Amino acid sequence: MKIFIVLVASVLAVIGNISYFKDVLKGKIIPHPYTWFIWSIVSMTTFFGGLAKGAGLGVLPTGIAEVFTLFIFLFSIQYLFNGKAGHIRRIDNYFLAFALLGLIPWAITHDPTISVVIMVLIDLIAFIPTLRKTWVKPNTEKPMLYSMNVSRHILTLFSLSAYNVATTLHSIVMICTNTVMVSFIARRKAREGRK
Repeated sequence: MKIFIVLVASVLAVIGNISYFKDVLKGKIIPHPYTWFIWSIVSMTTFFGGLAKGAGLGVLPTGIAEVFTLFIFLFSIQYLFNGKAGHIRRIDNYFLAFALLGLIPWAITHDPTISVVIMVLIDLIAFIPTLRKTWVKPNTEKPMLYSMNVSRHILTLFSLSAYNVATTLHSIVMICTNTVMVSFIARRKAREGRK
């Protein structure tokens, strides 16, 4: 049964990320490069931390999502150089610096549990520039990826081989933050539509 759940969660990761990536390529979505840079580090740490703490096949959806996260980050870099980086504000630089400083304790400890806790906190900080950007320009994001992430992380929790802080914290926090993002996008777009 857990293998089936892992497969469904992996398919959701592929569907949500391919849809998002296509919209990035078409210019319909403008991902915030700072956020996606941090997310690529966080997903990689969570993937390897989960493996180290016995998550088993339950880390497969995270690994699949990590591949897409890296690609989306690489494509988001273009917005720093082609004049579309208007959504990047000075405060975003502070969030990036703060998130990067959070890597220091992770590099020192090398403990999977401490690493995942630190990475999840960094992940929360990384969400802030994207939330701010979406508030100002709601049409630069679409809710599909984030709603797929909610479903994927719920399924991931059911597919784990071991349950501990290192294997569950990231998914629990991602369920919450992605739910906020979906409602945030929907409410902002509704408000923009009424104007």
